Amino acid sequence: MKLKIFIVNAFAETTFGGNPAAVVPLSKWLDDELLQQIAAQNNLAETAFIVPQEEDYAIRWLTPAVEVKLCGHATLASAHVLFNHLNYKKEKITFHSKSGPLHVSRRNDEKLTLDFPADDLTQIPEISEFEQALQIKPVAVYKSSFDFMVIAKDQSEIEDLSPDLGILKKFQARGTIVTAKGNEADFVSRFFAPAAGIDEDPVTGSAHTALVPYWAKQLGKTRLSAIQLSKRKGYLDCELITGRVLMSGKAITYLEGEIFL
Repeated sequence: MKLKIFIVNAFAETTFGGNPAAVVPLSKWLDDELLQQIAAQNNLAETAFIVPQEEDYAIRWLTPAVEVKLCGHATLASAHVLFNHLNYKKEKITFHSKSGPLHVSRRNDEKLTLDFPADDLTQIPEISEFEQALQIKPVAVYKSSFDFMVIAKDQSEIEDLSPDLGILKKFQARGTIVTAKGNEADFVSRFFAPAAGIDEDPVTGSAHTALVPYWAKQLGKTRLSAIQLSKRKGYLDCELITGRVLMSGKAITYLEGEIFL
């Protein structure tokens, strides 16, 4: 059996920027164990598997270690593959996922726009563990549906972070977002998920479902620019619209090939 595979850099401005995701189109679902083996072999933050579902697509995302319930950059990459490599004709794709329906549409400026549900945040009063793990004194700490979100003093703290991944790995969450007001963008962030097999994710679309509502409230605006300050960097145009978060960015194909099973 042969399967097509694409590697796409999502939220990228350059060939080697953004977050690389593998996209594997399927005609029907394979066994869960095989999906996980493929994702582990790819050894990227996420591998997205997509299957036709009537006029739409079903989507699942797996890290090298686990399946996750929501992933932004691999959804953007999947839409890019459908639009640019698999001859998808409509201007908007709906993906059915474990987090509900997710929409991706084409813009006129070569960017794609994700339409995801906004996340809710609950403030965490105890922050000493986060101070120890991140070696900074957080302004505040919140819990979203998936992650902890730590507010840092400024962008320089984000840039200089060297967290203790062993401590972060013990946290009962998918990962830890660290964010601050930006210098060149409205806000900046980094994302660490060692428990999911990802020490640092280059660009994390799903994290922005919590980041955008928070910064929209803090800055008093609904349109925001964001940079994820990983080594590869990721750039997002964001908007908050009545319980939904729109995230726009470019995607660049890096590889097209075949998997032999």
